[in-house]
Amino acid sequence: MLLSVAYFPPVEYFALLAKYSVVYMEACENYQKQSWRNRCRILTANGPESLNVPVVHENGAFELPIRQIRVDYSTPWVLRTERAIESAYSSSPFFVYYKDEIFGILDSHPVTLWELDMALIRFFCAKIGIAPEIRETQTFVPPGEVLLSGELLPSPEELDYRSKLHPKRANSVMAELGLEREYWQVFKEKFGFVPGLSIMDLLFNEGPEAICWLQSR
Repeated sequence: MLLSVAYFPPVEYFALLAKYSVVYMEACENYQKQSWRNRCRILTANGPESLNVPVVHENGAFELPIRQIRVDYSTPWVLRTERAIESAYSSSPFFVYYKDEIFGILDSHPVTLWELDMALIRFFCAKIGIAPEIRETQTFVPPGEVLLSGELLPSPEELDYRSKLHPKRANSVMAELGLEREYWQVFKEKFGFVPGLSIMDLLFNEGPEAICWLQSR
């Protein structure tokens, strides 16, 4: 299974990580703006809200490999992000158990977007209780190709999720996995159940039970 890195990835991203024991992480693609690579979606008292990571706009930045994209810390976006997360989830059952470590990752100011995203992905895997083997790709493989780092990838179109998960496009991942169901959300009575939010929404609301929700019953 092939994924691109993501910032506080959506729930369906971790449903895939929970399903597959080996995951290829796309390390050789060029950076793509307006994607989950540098944004996430949370549920606030005013409804769904996007949080973004600013990146350094060097010459040709959007033609650089994803691992070379540097995070821009010239504005206090980390503080604003932490305040937004706390405002949205301070009343959730498990927020206090995870916030310090999450904020610690943000406060450590990883130099690159890749480092930030991977630190968050590994954190949530550990807290949820899943341990996929994550292998970084060694060369860029166009959609439809079958060779990944010297290994054959069966049914590449089915297992290539690099473009299937995108904030501007609906996806059918949860339906495909048989996981279209609701969990408790802080503002559920106000907005109804809102799917497709960041994994932190699930973890803050369900805690140790998050893994049960991410796996088929």
